[in-house]
Parts: sequence; C-alpha cells; structure tokens
Amino acid sequence: MRITGISTHVVGTPWRNLTYVLVHTDEGITGVGETRMLGHTDALIGYLKEAEANHILGSDPFAVEDLARRMKYGDYGRAGEIVMSGIAVVEMACWDIKGKALGVPVWQLLGGKVTDKVKAYANGWYTTERTPEAYHKAAKGVMERGYKALKIDPFGTGHFELDHQQSLYAVSLIEAVRDAIGPDAELMLEMHGRFSPATAVRLANELAPFKPAWLEEPCPPENLKALEKVAAKVDIPVATGERIHDRIEFRELFESQAVDIIQPDVGHIGGIWETRKLAATAETHYMLVAPHNVGGPVLTAASLQVGFTAPNFKILEHFNDFADAEIKKVVKGAPEVIDGYFHLSDKPGLGVELDVDAAAEFPQQQARFDLWAEGWEQRKPKAGK
Repeated sequence: MRITGISTHVVGTPWRNLTYVLVHTDEGITGVGETRMLGHTDALIGYLKEAEANHILGSDPFAVEDLARRMKYGDYGRAGEIVMSGIAVVEMACWDIKGKALGVPVWQLLGGKVTDKVKAYANGWYTTERTPEAYHKAAKGVMERGYKALKIDPFGTGHFELDHQQSLYAVSLIEAVRDAIGPDAELMLEMHGRFSPATAVRLANELAPFKPAWLEEPCPPENLKALEKVAAKVDIPVATGERIHDRIEFRELFESQAVDIIQPDVGHIGGIWETRKLAATAETHYMLVAPHNVGGPVLTAASLQVGFTAPNFKILEHFNDFADAEIKKVVKGAPEVIDGYFHLSDKPGLGVELDVDAAAEFPQQQARFDLWAEGWEQRKPKAGK
C-alpha cells in the first residue's frame, strides 16, 4: 500500500480553524487527521503542500515511524509548531488507515486497552457574562449534562500581576462555580501562562479552599525555573505542556519534577505515537497525562487512542459540547461524553469519518483568539480585530 496524495479541509469558526487532512492510498483506503492552529492555518497548509511532494507521496502508511522521522528531520531544520502539527495530522491519518486495513481500532495497535472509559472535562462552557451568577448557572448546566469535571480561567485579562480588586473578583467566580458543581466534581484552574511566579503562588493559595484539581500553566512556559518556584510553594498539582511541540523538549520538565500532570497536544506534538511515547516516559517519572484538546471530533478520537492504552492517563479535555457544538456534524461517529466519560469504541482505525460536504458548510475564517483582550472568554472576536 502506498500514499497517493493528501487533501486538506478547513472547518472555520470565529475563534478557531480546524484543519482536517485526508490521506489517500492506492488501495482505496483513506485516513483522516486533525489539528487546530491559532493564526497559522495557511502556514500549515503551505507546509503540507511541500511535505506532500518531499516526503509523503509514495510512502507506506504502515511505516508510521519512518514517515514521521523523515518529515521531522529530512528538511534539516528544527521542527516547530507548524512542522510538528503537519506531522501530527498525517501521522494520525496513517494510523487510521492501518487500523482500517487490519480491521482493528488504533488502540489495539498501541498495545491494547487498559481501561474501557476515559474521564472527560468540559471547557468552552463559560462563554457568558463574566459574573458569579452567570458562571454559577453555566457550571450547573455542565453538571446537568453528566460531566464530572470542568476547567475555567477566571482571571480576565490578567498579565504578570492581578490587583487586589481583580483577585477578589476571580475568587468570587471560582466560589460560584464550586458551589454550582458541588464538592465531588473536579475543578481545573487554568492560568494560561499569565502570571509571575509570585502572583501565581498568591492566587493559588487564595483559591486553595475551593480544591482545584490542578493549577495549569501558572507562569509563561518558556522558563522552567519560574515553574519550579511555583511548584515548590503550592500544594495543588501543577499541569503544563500544551505549548511544548517536541517530545525531546519535555526532558527538562521531567528532570525538574516541577509538574504533576503533562498536557501534550496530540495535534501539535507529532501525533498519536509521539504522545504515547511521551506518556510512557511520564509514567517512569510518576506523572499523569491529560492532553490539551481544543480540536474537533477527529483530534478527540486520536487523543482517546492514547487514553485507552496509557495507565497514567488522567482525563481528556472536551470543548465540542459547548463551544461551536454544531461542528460535530462534520464528522461521522464523533466521540460523545456519556455520564462524564468517553467510552471505548471497537470501530476500525480512529472510528470516525470526515463528512466533506458538511465540512464545506463551515468555511475557513480569519479566526482570532486573544487571551489579553477584554471578553476573550466569550470566544466571539470583534470583526476586524
């Protein structure tokens, strides 16, 4: 079996473009991959066009490791977010082809299942007025849909510091959310790399009474020494990793022991196999894995293949019940959250199919997501901004 070509399909919303790639073969089997690029969709498509000619055409889709390595190292440039995302969409499509050809789900090819279900946590649910009353109502709605966990960034446009008044307001939002979801649900606290270590530590201590399940990206991800300062002074588990795009770059994070939960994005770190390797290394450091997942149904399905096979897999992020829920129709067999969990599927490959006609109903947009803009949490960027 050989790859005869790829085709790209962009599903657009005002705040995110989802790039789907179909990998075609000479035996008529087609695989699908997906990633979500922020502000770099055209660059990704341009890279894939060159990579198709240089590396992908004529390749054996069963030789996933070989193709991924050639794409990463064959251009003699250091692979960053765009290249690693390009590798990811092609790589997961190859796994999809392999599973379909053999008649088995991808998780079976990764060593088999260790669980029948993966816990989900909701994100994108707080696209409402930024008040305790509105967040209380929205959080109750999440629980009513069966979720047992959710995540929130309550810090507005905070950057490095957060003054006393803004800090009190953030606390009031989290108090309202915890009241709405009860004592048993998990509440993930997102900081989006906003703060200096001192501010992150202060806020973590002020929010500790509400029992956050983790503290995510408390300070900018480029400086591991800053992260170590935070980890040494808080009792809440620390999570990070969505903006690391190479498995090798996690080495210092493991050595520092500054985090408890790593959050690779399957769509940015080279795909399913790279993520599974990373999970195995995390296991040797007694760390959990909870992939970043702001993608649609295909990226969710790809992340779940790791989830069903990794003993240290904690939970998976899910946006698609709350933000842009209508895009679920572009994929047949989209994973669904039932009673707070994704459940094991025996469908061959990734178990999903892209509906190209449905995808065409959501053309690419000038998607924008600015964490420093007022009202960013509503994910409705102003026209022309």
